[in-house]
Amino acid sequence: MTTTMNPTATPAPVKPAKPGARDALNALVDAGSLVEFGAEAKHQCTAFGMQAKTPAGDAVITGTAEIDARPAAVFAQDVSVLGGTLGATHAQKIAQVLDQAERARCPVVGVLDSGGARIQEGVSALDGYASIFRRNVALSGRVPQISVILGACAGGAACSPALTDLIVMDRQAHMFLTGPKVVRSVTGEDVTAADLGGAPVHSAMSGLAHLVTERPEDAFPLVRRILSYLPSSCWDELPLHLAREPETDPEVPSEQRKTYDVRRVVRGLVDGDSFLELQPHYAANIVIGFARVDGMPVGIVANQPNTLAGTLNAQAAEKGARFVRMCDAFGLPLVTLVDTPGFLPGRSQETDGVIRRGAKLLYAFAEATVPRVTVILRKAYGGAYIVMNSKQLGADRVFAWPTAEIGVMGAEGAVEVVFRRELAANPGKRQELLENYRAEALSPALATARQAVDALITPAQTRDAIIKVIRPLMRARRPEHRHGNMPQ
Repeated sequence: MTTTMNPTATPAPVKPAKPGARDALNALVDAGSLVEFGAEAKHQCTAFGMQAKTPAGDAVITGTAEIDARPAAVFAQDVSVLGGTLGATHAQKIAQVLDQAERARCPVVGVLDSGGARIQEGVSALDGYASIFRRNVALSGRVPQISVILGACAGGAACSPALTDLIVMDRQAHMFLTGPKVVRSVTGEDVTAADLGGAPVHSAMSGLAHLVTERPEDAFPLVRRILSYLPSSCWDELPLHLAREPETDPEVPSEQRKTYDVRRVVRGLVDGDSFLELQPHYAANIVIGFARVDGMPVGIVANQPNTLAGTLNAQAAEKGARFVRMCDAFGLPLVTLVDTPGFLPGRSQETDGVIRRGAKLLYAFAEATVPRVTVILRKAYGGAYIVMNSKQLGADRVFAWPTAEIGVMGAEGAVEVVFRRELAANPGKRQELLENYRAEALSPALATARQAVDALITPAQTRDAIIKVIRPLMRARRPEHRHGNMPQ
């Protein structure tokens, strides 16, 4: 009996093949630069018949290499060997990579694809993870640490990426502390690996993944691009590039209530094709990312008016705070674009700890020693004005556009409070009162007179103004090691 294929049938989607551990490293590092160590290392476990399974290398490739002609320490777990599980020898090899990065003062890139702790090795596997975590923390803020998640990253394995600076995750990968089977047995909840810890979960809900790739092989050029903005260590100078003209003109609607995408403003100020947004789907009311201005790497922090009107909430504050601290640790100047009506009000925000978590962003900016420029585009009201890198919080320069309004609250709310009796007696006076309040309390000229703003500038003048502030301050000496980059 023969069967005939239906030529019009839609073929089932094919899951992209993951590169093997060695292929992954070859795609990541410069050709011929990998110097491997521990290639013949083997585990010492003899329980549960493990003495018959002693593959050379113990399921992880480790070594040093160059990435775009810069030294790096690298490792890649091999899921095809013992499921990529981590035992004592496997952990010792990764620990050696981290120790090498400390000595060489170079970035670490780890490619993770592992079934987690090797059960047969018991406490030795757990201690192996602990030795890695301790080194992740010791290196935090000293050298860039990047994790690439290409497959499973379960249990203790998930904690190390969370301690690193940036996570790049393949769309088919997943990461969780407890897998679906354990969840089902403990809680009775029936959930898939993707729903529990897939890339969409960590990019949009937990905020753990900074960038998600559609195909595994896309992760490696992305890691190269990330490293192009970062120094090799906190002791090194930033990598400079040739300047490029911006892609567009920076502009915002003059109408305070009209929404827009702040990323257009960013692209109008930074070098063309240099903006790399991080965590774009998590807490989208704040935009963060790397860029270059006149060839100099900078960190961008901007309110996003087209999401929640640009208000700050607990999630946005934490997202911004960790990014600010990372930039400060590695010496990237900060450019802050402000257009926010304040913190998002509501019971859910208060119970979510918006005060505590909002204070993290305030703390991060106040602590930062890198060059810091703030541009107030439109609204800068209340506590959010302070938190978003205000002059008294330590910004080196604060500029305001003609569309800026700076004050305790917007005109509508303020008029309701201040002129309550006048409005009750004469409702038709509202527009006049609004215009007077904007002129007498929210004017950027008033903020300039009181030195909360250094200068009023036009959108067309902004890029040059930012460059003139940052360039001379790039020479400013900062402490050798400011702080670590604690997970948010």
